[in-house]
Amino acid sequence: MAEGKRLTNSRKAIDAAKRYTVSEAFASVVKSATAKFDESIDVAVRLGVDPKQGDQQVRGAIALPNGLGKNVLVVVFAKGPKEAEAKNAGADYVGADDLVAKINEGWLEFDKAIATPDMMATVSKVAKVLGPRGLMPNPKVGTVTMNVGDAVSAEKKGKLDFRVDKAGIVHAMIGKKSMGEKKLQENFTSLLNALIKAKPSASKGVFLKSITVSSTMGPGVKIDANEVMGAESKEV
Repeated sequence: MAEGKRLTNSRKAIDAAKRYTVSEAFASVVKSATAKFDESIDVAVRLGVDPKQGDQQVRGAIALPNGLGKNVLVVVFAKGPKEAEAKNAGADYVGADDLVAKINEGWLEFDKAIATPDMMATVSKVAKVLGPRGLMPNPKVGTVTMNVGDAVSAEKKGKLDFRVDKAGIVHAMIGKKSMGEKKLQENFTSLLNALIKAKPSASKGVFLKSITVSSTMGPGVKIDANEVMGAESKEV
């Protein structure tokens, strides 16, 4: 009952009809994140694209200025010298067929997966497990590479992969409540600028249709997309 009351009070503090400025939105979201754990802060951006069209896909990866506020667990599919390189860079688990077997047994206690190109035939054996969870290594976002050391370091620091879904929305976790409004806002700015730069030339009309930010247990706060577009390449 207490948890239900807490959520009800949080929702009452948010005006569902209002479009908040970026600073107002993050102040409200941090204030409403009153759960007993460090809540994640999530952003949902509806884009003016048709994801069914191949020339209107939006996808990319960026290094967030303040990381993700959590320890990112990274596994690497590699052998030989690249296995040692990955371990030295801080990978949490490195392997090949043994890693495939571990995943097939139901182990998925990691956030990111990286692979060297020569290991992709091995990785394909667990593609049906990793793919739906967004964990499949992909060269487009730098997780299929021979530079495994650099890739592991980037993921550990908080690299954010983003991709528009079938509904035309990009969902992204940009940090934790404990990071505070300022750092969360800076991460948000980086994501929005990256999305704007990734706008497909085939996309016409309004690109940022709506933006909502929320905490794990809190209500969604709608941001004024016009304000963001007006400062698209500036610090918010």
